Amino acid sequence: MLTIQGCRQRTCGGLNRRALLQAAGSGLFGVNLSTVLAAEQESRPFQNGRARSVLFLLLFGGPSQLETFDMKPSAPDDIRGPFRPIASRTPGLQICEHLSQTAQVSDKFAVVRSMTMPYNDHGCVFYIQTGRPHPARFGATPGETPIGPNDPPAMGSVVEYLSRHHDPGRVAALPDYVYLPNRLGALQDIDRGGQYAGWLGRSYNALATDIRKRNKNDNPYFRKCTEEELDFRIKGLAPKVDVSLDRLAQRSSLLEQFDQQRRLVDASGAVESYDVIRRRATELATSEQMRLALDIRRESPALRDRYGRHLFGQSVLMGRRMIEAGSRFVTVAWDTPDGYSWDSHRNSDDVKKHLIPGFDQTFSALLCDLEDRGLLDETLVVAVGEMGRTPRANKQWGRDHWTVCFPAVLAGAGIRGGSTYGSSDAKAAYPDEHPTRPEDLSATIFQALGIDPHMRIPDPQGRPVPLVENGRALTSELFG
Repeated sequence: MLTIQGCRQRTCGGLNRRALLQAAGSGLFGVNLSTVLAAEQESRPFQNGRARSVLFLLLFGGPSQLETFDMKPSAPDDIRGPFRPIASRTPGLQICEHLSQTAQVSDKFAVVRSMTMPYNDHGCVFYIQTGRPHPARFGATPGETPIGPNDPPAMGSVVEYLSRHHDPGRVAALPDYVYLPNRLGALQDIDRGGQYAGWLGRSYNALATDIRKRNKNDNPYFRKCTEEELDFRIKGLAPKVDVSLDRLAQRSSLLEQFDQQRRLVDASGAVESYDVIRRRATELATSEQMRLALDIRRESPALRDRYGRHLFGQSVLMGRRMIEAGSRFVTVAWDTPDGYSWDSHRNSDDVKKHLIPGFDQTFSALLCDLEDRGLLDETLVVAVGEMGRTPRANKQWGRDHWTVCFPAVLAGAGIRGGSTYGSSDAKAAYPDEHPTRPEDLSATIFQALGIDPHMRIPDPQGRPVPLVENGRALTSELFG
């Protein structure tokens, strides 16, 4: 579903009228309009980046570090977990036995074992997607954060914003920020923070597809999905068979006439910004490239089987299609339609049967597919949850929330394959070496795209703020 809502009107330089006035008046505080404009123009993003695009795999709920990429076979019984480690192609890197296919491609990825943050609830998904803690207190509503127009923007929204305002030669038939298979939380009827454009304005939100579950007890990540379910086309945009482009143009013309009359009585900025979004929606509705990219049936049955016919596998394959078609930042979320999934408090059964094997199949297929197509060298793949799990298991052999130490996996775009960065202590409880925060991961992603993490954009008050606050890009540590 593509949500079409208003945003602030912006000048060609990227600032809206209100921000210009605010910036002009802020000279009393040491910041003036020329400073803001110069800050926006001081860097040319997307120049000489290692990556042309980012495929961000968000494993919402928090995969256990002890059951995936940071196993501790020498730890006590109640810590080390029920699964045994196996060797990978990387000397010294042991990973879970249920990641056997991923183990065979370990020469293509790096593991960061020291991701950390101080908050301990699912509101951390905001932090992971934006590189900034939410301005409100985490856990105001259990596991959630408020969503508002002054929130820091998602990394994908920043990429969309910079593409439009700082890459004038770019002609994109597809949005540069795409979210698959649906907005995060949709399968639980929850709207989770961190995935939106926040203060940049709603026109920089992701184009999000809308794949739903069959009923309240269904988990499409755990089963084979039908062709009817895997309709990624944007509902409400794709014209019906009997609607020709001429008829669509006529409808657009009538709407233009209506809006011209409406503007005579309402010349507000909200109306003007609505026009911008409506024009973009019309472009998407008439884009043949968009229609073809969203048709997953164009992929061979063998390749679709290789990714896995479950919702995550097919969504990641669709993500690769969007990257191949030209999108710059694509997020694919493994959500929690049952309320648990990766949030494995209850036991380790789903982890063993569905979660790790499903990720193993899809992730390994993705890296090989990207390499076969010549896309791995220009696509940064990031796989991460918003937390890990407690070192000590509960009575049911599930694990609870633990954001103090968890892994991230990066591949492509010059990432030094077969390597690890950072380490945890003997129980995988705390970073022992090179603690890595979401700010650092965000800075690394921006730097890979050729975006200076210190580049400044205007905040809601028109003040220039860096894309990343206090983050350090791990360029020399992770890239070859």
